[in-house]
Amino acid sequence: MADILYTYKNQIYANITNKCDCSCQFCIRSHKDSVGEAENLWFKSEPTLEEIKKAMDEFDFTGYEELVFCGYGEPTCALENLLAGAAYAKEKYGIKIRLNTNGLANLYHKRNIVPELAEVIDSVSISLNAPTAEKYQEVTRPQFENAFPAMLEFASLAQETFSHTQLSIVDVLPEDEIKTCQRIADERGIYLKIRKFS
Repeated sequence: MADILYTYKNQIYANITNKCDCSCQFCIRSHKDSVGEAENLWFKSEPTLEEIKKAMDEFDFTGYEELVFCGYGEPTCALENLLAGAAYAKEKYGIKIRLNTNGLANLYHKRNIVPELAEVIDSVSISLNAPTAEKYQEVTRPQFENAFPAMLEFASLAQETFSHTQLSIVDVLPEDEIKTCQRIADERGIYLKIRKFS
């Protein structure tokens, strides 16, 4: 069984699915089988809610303030387990919940799921990845044609809903593209996190 909970840089991550509606060029999962303290993040079969809860019950949350749903898949592709798992962790362990997402959940589920997420999730980090729709399609390779505007709409809905919302990019982008991404974030009043490529 692959690792469901793992630690990386003193944070806890929940890896609850390997399903993803993107195939990003830079995705770490295309280069190695694990991150941080995890041994393997690839599931032979998708974990059940019972397995996710068991992993939480076997983990010592002492000293950790936040659980981040982020693994070798897009957490919102396993929406029921995401919502139930986050609710369980919050209720039983009193921990804050962050979702790292590609922001395409409303396209994937064909409805606005932000209100459902807001019931159990405190903050959201959305991968912006590129400054234009054309570049986004090229780099992120989503299953959907209108992914870029849908992701930005999701980000705006999240900004109105969660205590903290951020867009993120990786620092490998050229400086002019980083500036455009900063403008996109600023126009929506959303914090832009520039992550170091690792």
